Amino acid sequence: MQNHAKVIGGGLAGCEAAWQLAQAGIPVELYEMKPVRYSPAHHHENLAELVCSNSLKASRLASAGGLLKTEMKLLGSLLVSCAELCAVPAGGALAVDRTQFSALVTEKIQNHDFITLIREEVTEIPEQNAVIATGPLTSDALSRKIEALCGNRLSFFDAASPVVSAESLDMNKIFLQSRYDRGDADYLNCPMTREEYEAFWDALVHAETAPLHEHDKEAFRVYEGCMPVEVLARRGAETLRYGCLKPVGLRDPRTGKRPYAAVQLRKENREATMYNLVGFQTNLKFGEQKRVFGMIPGLADAEFLRYGVMHRNFFLNSPELLNPDYSMKYRETLFFAGQMTGVEGYMESASSGIIAGRSLAGKMQGKPACILPETTMTGALAAYVSRGGAADFQPMGANMGLLPPLAEPVRGKQERYQKIAEQAVARLTEFLQSLE
Repeated sequence: MQNHAKVIGGGLAGCEAAWQLAQAGIPVELYEMKPVRYSPAHHHENLAELVCSNSLKASRLASAGGLLKTEMKLLGSLLVSCAELCAVPAGGALAVDRTQFSALVTEKIQNHDFITLIREEVTEIPEQNAVIATGPLTSDALSRKIEALCGNRLSFFDAASPVVSAESLDMNKIFLQSRYDRGDADYLNCPMTREEYEAFWDALVHAETAPLHEHDKEAFRVYEGCMPVEVLARRGAETLRYGCLKPVGLRDPRTGKRPYAAVQLRKENREATMYNLVGFQTNLKFGEQKRVFGMIPGLADAEFLRYGVMHRNFFLNSPELLNPDYSMKYRETLFFAGQMTGVEGYMESASSGIIAGRSLAGKMQGKPACILPETTMTGALAAYVSRGGAADFQPMGANMGLLPPLAEPVRGKQERYQKIAEQAVARLTEFLQSLE
């Protein structure tokens, strides 16, 4: 077995993976194709380039983003430490000067004695001891090799419906039933009167959509098979009633009659803490999703754990392919990290790089894989990626719905989230101490 590792991709996940390997004393070759070649979304040659935003989400511990960053600091994150040094005022969020942040990460990587930065495009998959972290805009040449390796079990487009927390739903307006009472009652149904439906339809067809990146526009034309709900709605006032809002086979127990229309919610995870809005893949702006979908009976106060998205997003069908340490199930010295694994978000991508890097280092040094407790946000994300939810696999960002509920219920969302976060930090601290 070779005594050095390769990391392909100099984004957030790749930098974290390389850093963790190097900190463990393993020589690393970090490959980055910029400036030899740029993806459609990248513009400068520094590593860890933030493309869409300078926000790394909330800082407070009692939030999914704050908890994730706290855990990453405990795990020795390079990027969180750099972000704190490059922070700009952003209220309760951690936001950075993007140029300064990328420059600092690049400097840290280049100055590490165990990291060699190689500026060239990689078109072949290394045989062993490697982390592939090339992101959702992986080059065509390497994409084809990954596709062949994975048996075509990957996606090139991300068409996801919103996900809401179960505890935020108003169950007084929702009923549990499957169409025609076939099988188990696995769906939550939000019944609409004619007046409610017409108001919802009107708001939906006039809602503001998110602007598309240039590299997404061509991809967007192929979505006929999973059309955005707002585009379907514009085809006619009755279109949704014959599609994802059809009430056929349902009976509202409060009236004993079939509703005029009905939105169905499906469990997103086995624990039923998260629900997916069936058929609601969308390109609406996030604020518009909250406003318009909040008009659905029972969703007025819904907490959106993941907003719907539609864009080009190269990602693996990870539950079939990856272990919870981000290694391949049938090639365990090859790891994947970043958005291509199905985590969504800057820090989520970086966290997967930390776990992949630590686990590969452990494997090369004869130590156990870095599989964190699922009571931690980092561990819960890895578990979701490797196991999937109750529905078809779609990318997921950090959210409190991923974590198991407390053994003893706590009233008040913020108090409950604080307790869950404190428990996660305690479990991670214990886990790290057990490795010493």
